[in-house]
This record gives sequence, structure tokens and C-alpha cells, in this order.
Amino acid sequence: MSRILLHGAHVITMAPHRPDAEAADVLIDGDSIAAVGDGLDATGAEIVDVTGRIIMPGLVNAHLHTWQTALRGTGADWTLADYLGRMHGAVARHYRPEDMRIGTLAGALSQLDRGTTTVGDWCHNTPTPEHTDAALDGLRASGVRGVFLHGTPYSAADAAHPVGEVDRLPDGPLLGIGMAIRGPQLSTPDAAVADFRAAAERGLVVSMHQSGGAPGPAWAAVRAAGLLGPATNVVHGAGLTGQWLEILVDAGASITSTPENELGQGHGCPVTGDLLRLGAAPSLGTDTDAVTPADVLSAARIALAHQRGRDHEDHRRDTGSFALTATVTAKQALGWATVEGARALGLADRVGRLEAGMRADLVVLDSSGPNPVAAALYAAAGDVEAVMIAGRWRKRDHALLDVDLGTVRAQLRDSAAHLLPHVPA
Repeated sequence: MSRILLHGAHVITMAPHRPDAEAADVLIDGDSIAAVGDGLDATGAEIVDVTGRIIMPGLVNAHLHTWQTALRGTGADWTLADYLGRMHGAVARHYRPEDMRIGTLAGALSQLDRGTTTVGDWCHNTPTPEHTDAALDGLRASGVRGVFLHGTPYSAADAAHPVGEVDRLPDGPLLGIGMAIRGPQLSTPDAAVADFRAAAERGLVVSMHQSGGAPGPAWAAVRAAGLLGPATNVVHGAGLTGQWLEILVDAGASITSTPENELGQGHGCPVTGDLLRLGAAPSLGTDTDAVTPADVLSAARIALAHQRGRDHEDHRRDTGSFALTATVTAKQALGWATVEGARALGLADRVGRLEAGMRADLVVLDSSGPNPVAAALYAAAGDVEAVMIAGRWRKRDHALLDVDLGTVRAQLRDSAAHLLPHVPA
């Protein structure tokens, strides 16, 4: 097994018992972190000098639709109604398996380039098994870690998830399988309960959208069946009442916010503050490249600024002045993009923190400053010098490895040329 010692950096471990940032070395043995600290035994290890850099856990994008990557930016001015009508009601039906593969591959590589090492890939354009297999093949070819959340095109509210399709999908060392169901907002009570039960019987993460309206009766049915738990992932959460958020938090469920998309398209305001008041926190996603940038750190900064703004307004209303101290910290926002994302995808025991026994999924930032946490949160894609997944470098010296980007770009352009004529004006 290969051993690597990363020497000289400021390390942000995100581990609760360690400083926010510290001068330390990181020892990697095989696919895992052996130790973080000073004076580590580096016998037989390759020593990599990262002096002046920042090392942090790989980012986690807990909700995105990589299959839409070829249409990047097409829906920059779309509302939620536009997106549903134009993407799902029109162009989605013109996707070929090869469009699914290249969109997923390019979307995952874009995540790697920006420092995201783990993705929750919500794939809900699967009209045939060939479309599903092509998407999964693209995700696997990228080398990213993640959970492939098998979804379905929009259909009747009483249609149960096709679990036979889920059962035939292989997982692997880096990729797990989950279920992206229509969920209680869009399903009948019987269908929602059946889908939750199917996920529970298989030990899978079950993820669903909830936004733009109050929770319907199917939510109560799922709760009554005792099926809410840590493997439950709710995307957006807008429209959930305070009572329902409390129910979900108490059950250990996760809420994934996609703040830029939510604010811009009309899903509703991010539920960040509501979760914080319950002693919980959101995970983060970027949703769709067709509408918003696929940058998790941008999502973290937007969520942070939005919540601070709401808190200032509340304080001003109550006292006549803005708040005099920050109500939410940069460290918390960085946690939403790492620790909380790992928890949402059922991977909290493997990724999201840098400590002994965790997988060696990390990012090296060519960035510095007196506050490493702030430097990490404010980092841009160009600051991502290196990315490692399971002890293997996927990016070094600001360049992705083991991929022919020229071919990927050409295939993505061909896919866009096929799909764009089918996007309604």
C-alpha cells in the first residue's frame, strides 16, 4: 500500500476536537488517513511539500443533476415553472444514452476540478435501462466518490418506484446506490410509504424534493409507518412547517439546500435558520448546471450571506439596529459543504473530516491568509491545486489527471448540439 506524507500546510480537519486550522502534516496509508499531526513516522512514505497551502476535506455536493451538464447556463433566467416545463416536459425526452453518459462524466469532472470529491447524483431521466447504465458509467469513469440516486421521469402520483431497476445496479468501492423518489409531496400516501419501505429494506439513502408548497398527507403516512430516519434526505425543504422540520430533525433526517437555485427559481427561501434554531444544519447542493453554477463553495457563501441578512433584518426589526456580532460563522458554512454533506449521503463514517481512519479524500488549496477557514470558504476553482480521492491524486498542479479533456469537451459539444434544438424558446 502506498504511503504519502503531506508536509507543511495549514490543515482544516473539520474534526470537532481539533482547532479550526492548524499547522500539521497529513499521513496517508493506502486509501485512508493514518494520522494528522506533527512528528509523524513517515517511514517509506513519499513526502509532498505543500508549504503555504491549505489542506481541507474534499467538498460534498449532496444534490445535483449531472445529466443536465450539456445544457449549462441554458436556463439562467428560468423560473421553476420554466425549468419543469422546458427541461422535464420537453428536452429530457430527447436525451439519448450517450447524452446521459457525457453529461454525467463532464458534470462529475467539473466537480472534481472545483474540489468536490463526493457527489449525490440525482439521476431522474431514466426512461430506459440503457439511459441509467450510461449515466452510471459516466459517473464511474470520472473517478469521483458518490451516491448514484436512481430516479424516474415524472409520472403518476400512485406509481411506485421501479425497485427492480435499483436492485440490478452495481455499487463499487467509490460509488453507492440510493433512491431518488418522487416523495410525499408528489406521491399518494400508499406510493410514498412503499418507496420509503423499499429503501429501508435495502439499507439505501432515500432522497426527495420538497418545495413550493405545504407538505401533503403522504408525509403523515410515512411518519405513521415509522419510516423517517437518518437515511431520509429532503432536498430544499421549503414549505415544510416548523413542526415538520422538527419532526425530521428529531428523526435524524437530513435537509439539503441548494440556495442559489432556491432563491432564483422560486422554490422558497433556504431553511438554514430554521434548522440552526433546532440544533441542526443543512447540507448543500448546486442542483443543475442548466440554471446555476456547479460550485459548492459558492452555495455555502450564498447560504451564509442569506442567513446573516435575515438575522440582521430580524435584529433591526426588534432593536432598530443590525446585529453587532455574526450570527453564523464561516466555519459553520464550511461544515455544511463537508461534514453535513457526508451525513446526508450516509457517508459520515468515511468522508467529510480529516482524521485517522477516514478515507483520504482531500483538497489542497493554493491559497493562504491569516484565517485559513475564511481562505478556504472564499476559494475559487482556480485555487484548487490538487484533489485526492481514496489516496489517489485526481488533480495535481491545477490540472485534472487521467482524463482526455479534449475528447470530453468535444463529446459534450456534440450532445449540446443535439439537445439545444429541443429546448422550447
